[in-house]
Amino acid sequence: MIPEGLLAATAKILLATAVGLPLLVWMAQDRLIFYRQPTTDSQRAQIAKQNPAASGIRLAAADGTPLHAWHLPGKGPLVIYFGGNAEEVSWMLGRAGETPGVGWLLVDYRGYGSSAGTPSEKALVADALAWFDLAATLPGVDKARILAFGRSLGSGVAVRLAAERPLRALILAAPYDSLAAVAKRYYWYLPVDWMLRHRFDSDLLAPGLKQPLLALIAERDEVIPPAHAEALFRAWGGPKRRVLLPGAGHNSTDTHPLFWDEVHRFIIEQSKA
Repeated sequence: MIPEGLLAATAKILLATAVGLPLLVWMAQDRLIFYRQPTTDSQRAQIAKQNPAASGIRLAAADGTPLHAWHLPGKGPLVIYFGGNAEEVSWMLGRAGETPGVGWLLVDYRGYGSSAGTPSEKALVADALAWFDLAATLPGVDKARILAFGRSLGSGVAVRLAAERPLRALILAAPYDSLAAVAKRYYWYLPVDWMLRHRFDSDLLAPGLKQPLLALIAERDEVIPPAHAEALFRAWGGPKRRVLLPGAGHNSTDTHPLFWDEVHRFIIEQSKA
């Protein structure tokens, strides 16, 4: 027979775990989702020195938060880039410069790069809309030829932008159907639907989106299993092309020989359409 004291102690531990663990994860989710990568003024100056063709653009968000993006001008289409959850986007300046004639706007999320503030789904989406509106006014930019490129976390931002602004097309690398769906895979024992503040439900918007899509899917993605990218691709309502990157993992898509060839080809195709 189990002593009553032991039963009571066990019940208390189970109750504390059932209540405490979800509460702990709920409180920590911002740090779990957004791995901020800020840069100092000296780092920013060094980046600018190493990339003389690029310029930093400042934007005051609707709530007054100072935002920053890197701009590479071009005579063709403009690509707005939204990075992953632990990405400082200035590294893309070298790669972006390899696409002749194409302009790029590499967005620093709030708390990343040289942008101030605290990241959240609501804030990142609002900022993306503001960046599109600003991009459409830049010299030499044709509003009808603005594309979005979203990587990992950024795919959710790009999809939301496509639902609210007339993007020409989208490139999504290592995307997902819903951040909630991905979270449920890892935290199946938690009430994710109740806890998650940043859902990025791209799958709910995808059927209504008619912009052309290039989906780059890492075959061995260990962070966002390929099933989530495939689900988003199936749900997409417009013209779409799926490129599977054999052997690639979540953080090795760029080194796959198909990746940049497909990106460049898609951008050029859309600029001529």
